[in-house]
Amino acid sequence: PAGALAFHHRWLRTLRNNAAAPIEDYSYAIMAARQNRFDFPSANKSAISSTYSYAYHFDASLYAAFLRSFAEERGVRRTEGKVKDVELDGESGNVVSLTLESGEVVEGDFFIDCSGFRSILLGGKLGADWEDWTQWLPCDRAFAVPSERTGDLTPYTRSTARQAGWQWRIPLQHRTGNGIVYCSQFLEKDAALERLQGNIEGDTLTQPNFLRFVARARRQQWVRNCIAVGLSGGSMEPLESTAIHLIQGAVLRLIRMLPLREISERDIAEFNDQQLTDMLQIRDFLILHYKATDRRDSPFWRQCADMPIPDSLVQKIELFRETGRVFRRNEELFAENSWVQVMMGQGIMPQAYHPIATKLSDAELTKLLATIRDNVARTVAGLPDHPAYVARYCGASSASAA
Repeated sequence: PAGALAFHHRWLRTLRNNAAAPIEDYSYAIMAARQNRFDFPSANKSAISSTYSYAYHFDASLYAAFLRSFAEERGVRRTEGKVKDVELDGESGNVVSLTLESGEVVEGDFFIDCSGFRSILLGGKLGADWEDWTQWLPCDRAFAVPSERTGDLTPYTRSTARQAGWQWRIPLQHRTGNGIVYCSQFLEKDAALERLQGNIEGDTLTQPNFLRFVARARRQQWVRNCIAVGLSGGSMEPLESTAIHLIQGAVLRLIRMLPLREISERDIAEFNDQQLTDMLQIRDFLILHYKATDRRDSPFWRQCADMPIPDSLVQKIELFRETGRVFRRNEELFAENSWVQVMMGQGIMPQAYHPIATKLSDAELTKLLATIRDNVARTVAGLPDHPAYVARYCGASSASAA
């Protein structure tokens, strides 16, 4: 970007003059990924190597075990057991205690419901309702299975569209994570598993894990003295790997709004508004992946292309189509360039660009873009090979390390 102007506006103007290369040639991250190279972004904000962000591929089960030990070492007490009953205060309606199948009673002032889809407290006892989103996000089943690592250790997740959903491939040092997400209305369970197994590199290491889910959210994720975190508050498919972000977001909001004594209804309202806004924005971004498609080769993709979409997403798409503009609201997870890459990548091209893009002459703008492109290519060529970088920075010490 330059000043208040996103890069794609200048690229669009140059494209009209037939003087622009493909837009990915100007992306440091894309070019590094294509050449299987990686380094952390530069701290020098004027350098081309500072113009991207990154995330980690890690073994989630190992990470969970690490967090457990980290918490217990600092005084958290873990009680194993299955909840048999939930007692509410007859006057306030607050959760008072949990009774486990062992007979043990666990009392508390405040409760966090992390019981997954069952939502034992918030849904089961306090009656918080779901808002269903399956009319826009119809995928509701998945298989996941690890396989032996083969080939290059690529620095990216691969998401591949399939007949009734999509397939993921996530490389780790000691294995590769694989899965297929699909809509059970259009694909049988056995057929989905067969297609996954037919598109895996290397031998599988375990039996496939079958998952059911529904795209939905609770409008109220804080009720009385109970907050839902994770799947108990809502769920969306893993296309953009947002589950951990939503958990972290809920935890941070709880920390900011943690009651001292009495619970404030204003805190509850603010928490619920922020959490649902987060989920609605993620929902729209996921819907975009399915709606913005020219694919018509299966009933699933025809339904996705023809389905009505929320007004909030219509506004986002049509604003970009008419003006090239994208606005990030309320600290939403996905930045402007995330929306741009999905819309342009799936064929939604702006009909106009920002007038600031006309401030340079054709020759000046062509030269500027050529300089950026050359800078990207030259800098990427000097990056370390990704597998070598990982081995040096965080090499696995054993077959079980991530």
